[in-house]
Amino acid sequence: MKINRRKILSLLGASPALLAGATAEAQQAKAKTAKAAKAAAGPAKLEALNPRGIPPPITLIPMAPRLSTLENKTVYLVSDGFPSADLFLNQISVWFKKNMPSVTTVYRLKAGGYGDDDPKLRAEIKDKGNAVIMAIGH
Repeated sequence: MKINRRKILSLLGASPALLAGATAEAQQAKAKTAKAAKAAAGPAKLEALNPRGIPPPITLIPMAPRLSTLENKTVYLVSDGFPSADLFLNQISVWFKKNMPSVTTVYRLKAGGYGDDDPKLRAEIKDKGNAVIMAIGH
């Protein structure tokens, strides 16, 4: 004969929730025991990855040798396209014409942003220029 525990509890005036409470308490006790066993085994080991990744190696490029004079030299005035940089470089060109007339100035607009390479302009400056003044916007 099968006993219906819910019916017996309701006849005794007790709530069937008592059965569920006993099971929940048993599960909590079991979880505490498992947690204590893990703690006794030692600290957990975690493996983490750096979200920034691994940066590429830095290649150092030495500065160009300094010129002893700008007399009879060509100075490239290069803009990265920042607003009003062309006006600033034009004033530098005017200064050279007034104060150092033997210096030739050449204005160029660099392709791309500040950090982008412009191989064509770089080759032109290396071939025809002696110095560069670059207007870099913020």
